[in-house]
Amino acid sequence: MPAALVGAPGPVTAGWVREQVDPALACTTVVTTLTRSHGRQVVVRRREGRSSVWGAVVDAAGPAARCMHQVLDEESDRGALLSRFVAEPSPDEERSLRLRLGPPQARAPAVDGPPCRGGPRTRLVEVDIWETASGGRAAGSVR
Repeated sequence: MPAALVGAPGPVTAGWVREQVDPALACTTVVTTLTRSHGRQVVVRRREGRSSVWGAVVDAAGPAARCMHQVLDEESDRGALLSRFVAEPSPDEERSLRLRLGPPQARAPAVDGPPCRGGPRTRLVEVDIWETASGGRAAGSVR
């Protein structure tokens, strides 16, 4: 349900979320889900009169990124996992990674996020990507 809030025109009611997700859902189910999402800091809640309006905290990629960090946190060989992940990016993905990683001194500071499905808090993972002699790509120096 938090994904429905990303495309919302602004803070919306639980009834609006229910209509977007599944009108057959009970309103209490939607409110319970939104309340739990609020507890995980994925959505924000503001009182308006006797009811609440809800909004997204992050863009659509935020929850997926937190889950990716959780998987990394559970992996014993983070370097191998990251190497497999970045082994064959498309040209657009490679440009995006290079732009975001940039030189080490230009990287943004780590920002801890809320837990993903009750998992640990996220951590920033830095990885260097370079061209190999054969024209492939490799990753290393996980910090």
